[in-house]
Amino acid sequence: MQLKPQDLLVSLKLIACAGRRWTYASLAQELGLSASEVHACVKRGLQAGLLMEPAAGWPAVQAPESALLSEPGTAYHVGVRPRRARRSPVRPGSVHDAGAADDNPVRAHEAHLAEFAVHGARYAFAAVRQPGGPGVPTGLGVMAVVQALGLPEVGGGADAWVWPHPQGPAQGEGVEPLHPSAPYAALQDEKLHEMLALLDLLRLGEPGLRSAAARRLHALIDRASLAPERGEGHV
Repeated sequence: MQLKPQDLLVSLKLIACAGRRWTYASLAQELGLSASEVHACVKRGLQAGLLMEPAAGWPAVQAPESALLSEPGTAYHVGVRPRRARRSPVRPGSVHDAGAADDNPVRAHEAHLAEFAVHGARYAFAAVRQPGGPGVPTGLGVMAVVQALGLPEVGGGADAWVWPHPQGPAQGEGVEPLHPSAPYAALQDEKLHEMLALLDLLRLGEPGLRSAAARRLHALIDRASLAPERGEGHV
């Protein structure tokens, strides 16, 4: 079994939507994947220890209704109506029931996921620089990251990073996203966008900046063991 970039994307999404119910179909729609792809990611995440089955008594919180951003035709081939996996003939609530509703079949193993995201992902999924142009902001182009790290805002140009996209709202140096659907997923979820942008800083940033990004990303994923420190971003 080998982890794939979309496995980390799904795991981070589970951190972003912690505390609310989800289904494979709803998660797939928010990520621009198919339900069967999400199911495969969850299976690998469980095998790798990035995910875990919830303990008894996991709170039953209803997911808030929110409008999803529509994604026009893009270079990433992200569909706005992902395919739905067929229902599996297994018991409801099982990890293998891709059609189960409101069962939260798994959750992120926060400690393991934080360790991998901070220390391993930059080697397992190395970043690739691409030509500059329009795209979706990442790195210090994301305001939530700038504010969390206490750093000055980065304008456009060589210092700004973007995931290349012909209809992107920003200009900057191109950075290949963790997964082709990452820009679409990030535009629908601010918390996921921040984590993916921090991950890019870990993959491409200078040592001091990587240290600040690592502390922030760890705090976002594993809140129980590491709380954000005030002023941690001054590097």
